[in-house]
Amino acid sequence: MNKITHYLQEHLLGEVTASPDVRRHFAHDGSVLQLAPAVVVYPRNENDVRKTVRFAWQLAERGKILPVTVRGGGTSTVGSAIGSGIILVLGAHMNRIQELNVKKHFMVVQPGLTYNILEQVLYSHELFLPPCPVLPSYATVGGGIATNAVGERSLKYGATNHYVKSLRAVLSNGEIIETEPLGKKELNHKLGLQTLEGEIYRSLDKLLEENAEFINRGRQSIKARFGSVGYNLFDVKKNNEFDLAPLLIGSEGTLGAIVEATLDIEPFNQKTALVLISLDELGDLYEVLPRILELKPSMLDMLNLSAIKQVKKLNPNQLNDVSLREEAPIHLFVEFDDLKESDQKKSIAKLQKIVDKAGAWYEIAKDTNGKERLLKLRDSVSTILIQPQGQARAVPVAEDICVPVDRLVEFMNKAETVYNEVGLMPAMWGHAGSGVVRMQPVLDLGQTGDRQKLFKLQDGLYAAAVQLGGSISAGSGDGRIRAPYISWQYGEELYQLMLQVKKIFDPHGILNPGVKTATLDEVKRLLRTAYDSGRFADHPSRS
Repeated sequence: MNKITHYLQEHLLGEVTASPDVRRHFAHDGSVLQLAPAVVVYPRNENDVRKTVRFAWQLAERGKILPVTVRGGGTSTVGSAIGSGIILVLGAHMNRIQELNVKKHFMVVQPGLTYNILEQVLYSHELFLPPCPVLPSYATVGGGIATNAVGERSLKYGATNHYVKSLRAVLSNGEIIETEPLGKKELNHKLGLQTLEGEIYRSLDKLLEENAEFINRGRQSIKARFGSVGYNLFDVKKNNEFDLAPLLIGSEGTLGAIVEATLDIEPFNQKTALVLISLDELGDLYEVLPRILELKPSMLDMLNLSAIKQVKKLNPNQLNDVSLREEAPIHLFVEFDDLKESDQKKSIAKLQKIVDKAGAWYEIAKDTNGKERLLKLRDSVSTILIQPQGQARAVPVAEDICVPVDRLVEFMNKAETVYNEVGLMPAMWGHAGSGVVRMQPVLDLGQTGDRQKLFKLQDGLYAAAVQLGGSISAGSGDGRIRAPYISWQYGEELYQLMLQVKKIFDPHGILNPGVKTATLDEVKRLLRTAYDSGRFADHPSRS
């Protein structure tokens, strides 16, 4: 690798290293997998990205495959930010806001920009980008686009794909493309290009035309609100337009390396109202959720009793100043962010009637201190995520599932059964209003029995999600961890069609191989013997 390192350093502005310490650091992301790179590159600009990818393409033409993995903050919980070849660390230099148009509500950003920096800038203008994933201090906008991230306010505002106007990306041969919705005339121009971009448009157009009915049936298999699984073939041709952006969003760097994004942004109201509701029966969700959703809250999150019990076991004093009905099986957090205070008051009054009818306990907070106190309960789950329990830790496995809201209780009951079968109780939290359920089992990956439990949990939870019309991934991506289950989601035939799409964009298999394609045996070979949230410990999850 010395020759490759020296060659890249001579031709790139950014830093290049094959230091063993650096390689060990980048052998891990937020997942339970490990895979050390051969070389780490910190590109200064898109030209560095283009040159690196072009170099890998030229090697591939000579029969040598050197994978290229694009990495943001390394928060991926599914093993999509690790790779055996070159790691491109975009957060080091490609982390700027290129343009911010306050009047027209859009911005142009580089992919390595972290969400917390983005928020600080936007909040100063009373604006925000609604889908904010976990760990905003580390998670990057490019990573959020790559997984089609959701967040706490996605109930009202939708996932990341709703805010992407256009993308600029590097293809597997080093070509630069820009996405935009194309009409018939513009598409015909693309179809005529004698480049990889032209070949992509020609091959993809043909594949979509020949399999239109089949693809549409695949879309119907997911009835949940969010479902970023596999490749989004469903929205490429829409409303008489052709757009590559839906394919790149959620593709996790396997089709192209995103180097710039133009994003829509929304007005932000800091004067929100928050209500904590404690239900006496889990089944009360059947009655309460649909009625609350009619009020169009900006957030409807949840936390179950098992999570609270685990928090109190780890830190008995953590919730001393939080008032709640302790033995309630489920707690809901409902936020209204209407710009008019009068609209918020109306919504609160209607919510009170719903809650009173259900006989539930509730508390309303409108001031900053009150809201922070209520959210302390919701965010207490971070204690479970970052605090070791002997040799065991909470591990991110099957932790981001989305089901239809009317099947939420059914899924939670099935999930509890799956957990009980391996001798565990599931701490559950997530975005109840969107049907998103998150859970991380406490396991010791150094123990063979716990490693077996990990895969039993995946099998059981993903099977339950698919059976109920849900998605095995809400907005965390497939990575390597979920790749063996994509065919469960769509069926083998549609999955094979998705693999054809990968081949069209990346004929040599350079870009992040294994992501969305790994087999279960390949995943098992990459499994760590110990898991540590490490650098993320000081920045607990917010979603």
